[in-house]
Amino acid sequence: MVRGASPVRTCVGCRKRAQASELLRVVAVVRADGTVVLEPDPARIRPGRGAHLHPDPACLALAERRRAFGRALRVSGVIDAGPLVALLATPGTPGGAANPARQQGRTTDMSTR
Repeated sequence: MVRGASPVRTCVGCRKRAQASELLRVVAVVRADGTVVLEPDPARIRPGRGAHLHPDPACLALAERRRAFGRALRVSGVIDAGPLVALLATPGTPGGAANPARQQGRTTDMSTR
């Protein structure tokens, strides 16, 4: 591997391979009350297993529907994706609510045709 090159990872939502620098790392954190919460790890420094996801609400929805986070992070039980949903729904974040083509479920911007 070339030093400084980003390794290739697979998005747990759409299952497409991409450079790790293009994906958001997500970790499972067990809170004091025993609930498991998905938290974003953009700096890639949190300990433990991580799952990678495109910063796109559509990929998050796919991952939740397929229950991919439990398998990727090796966690059983109910997983709260609240902090991750809040991050991806924030306007101004890549793939967030500021992108109307993604918000309407379109895969391509048809305004130029």
